[in-house]
Amino acid sequence: MDLLQIAKPATVENAVIVLHPSDQIAIARVTLQSGQQVRSIVVREPIPAGHKVAIEDLAQDELIRRYGQVIGRARTPIAAGSHVHTHNLAYEDFAAEYEFPATDPEPISFRKNVPVFLGYPRTDGRAGTRNYIAVVAASNCASHTAELIASSYENLPPNVDGVVAFPHSEGCGHSIGPDTEQLTRTLTGVLHHPNVSSAVILGLGCEVNQIDPYLGSDRVVGLTLQSSGGTRGALDAARQAIARMIERAAAEERTQIPASKIVLGLNCGGSDSFSGVSANPALGACCDILAEIGATFALAETTEIVGAEHLLLRRARNREIGERLLAMVRGYRGYLDRFGASFDDNPTPGNKAGGITTILEKSLGAAAKAGTTPLNEVVDYAERIHGPGFVFMNTPGYDPISLTGLAAGGCNLIAFTTGRGSAIGFPTIPVLKIATNTPLFRRMGDNMDVNAGPIADGEASIAAVGQEIFDALLRVASGERTASERLGHQEFVPWRIGPVL
Repeated sequence: MDLLQIAKPATVENAVIVLHPSDQIAIARVTLQSGQQVRSIVVREPIPAGHKVAIEDLAQDELIRRYGQVIGRARTPIAAGSHVHTHNLAYEDFAAEYEFPATDPEPISFRKNVPVFLGYPRTDGRAGTRNYIAVVAASNCASHTAELIASSYENLPPNVDGVVAFPHSEGCGHSIGPDTEQLTRTLTGVLHHPNVSSAVILGLGCEVNQIDPYLGSDRVVGLTLQSSGGTRGALDAARQAIARMIERAAAEERTQIPASKIVLGLNCGGSDSFSGVSANPALGACCDILAEIGATFALAETTEIVGAEHLLLRRARNREIGERLLAMVRGYRGYLDRFGASFDDNPTPGNKAGGITTILEKSLGAAAKAGTTPLNEVVDYAERIHGPGFVFMNTPGYDPISLTGLAAGGCNLIAFTTGRGSAIGFPTIPVLKIATNTPLFRRMGDNMDVNAGPIADGEASIAAVGQEIFDALLRVASGERTASERLGHQEFVPWRIGPVL
């Protein structure tokens, strides 16, 4: 993608953004009025900010490009100056031409002057940005009790960020195999997360997801309601175990850690047309900085790289990594086919109201979050991320499930871009919210951390906002609370892929 910089505030002459020389459409920076002249065309109808306007006449069935890439096909003839959206732009499942890398790129070299943050070193070599005690339900049957246990704590000592519950609706009635294996992988990643000092795994006792596979570490204690005397008995037993965990966590202090230990999860939700103009490219610039210092970042949401996977494939470090990426896309396509679904079911009413028309358009903007460096690793949902550099994880586009997979993979920070607005968080991981446009940042200021809107406003460069995001991540890694943390957001949703039995 060739994303042209925006140099100045919107004026009559500069009211639209053309992202690539081959694009036949432009993005309205501000609401365009019928009869208004922009570039060399006259606007034929009101066009909301963020939406597309044709900047040349388009024939029926002509392929339409944004970012220099195909986003759909014209349903009807479209005259220059017309609004281009769902009424006249159709999705098509195009067969992309895949180019595999010929050889491995040069060996990775990292910057020597690596900044530091104040975090918690772990014995396995990872680093925590928080220091929580987790109470993880093995199944829905133990979820209420897990919440009772966590809610019984107040006024914890310094260095203990909290006792947090992981309730969910899974753990029993599963088909045995990939579905149960994925749940085990997810909960294991949560229990042994670098932001968790110690944890309790709590079961009912008779569910499919037994607690025994999660035990074996001196930092994980297992309990069941059936062997502890029920809800009150499990509450008492858990509090006895957690008392020792609190003592241990209180003795763990923040120390200087190189920022190369950052593992950043990338996600977008409530996207709008400005997502691919401002926040996502800026986050990509931040990720290029992370790659330079040997840190790790993970792009997720397989449903939101379709239409851009050929671009990511060109960045694969070798053919094996590229083939694994394509296997994830093809596997997801088969998953959707079983239910008669389409990748284009992904854009939500909010996405469309914000100017996004097809999944191809959404994906091209979403992929910008990963910057420009080589793709070094591809992992399945909730698999351990190793890094360094650019990693892709197979997750749905549904935000709480995607964040849960990234968390289980070991991300110690998450950056989340949004154009329509989002309030999501995670129990043990700071989620940094990045607004794509200034009106959203002002409207939902309590939920936002960084405003990328000045890029679309013509007041800041992508590089400058990328640096702002990087600096904010270092502060958050050192203990500064994000908006989602201050508001108490703790969403946790494992991905169930099999039938309910």
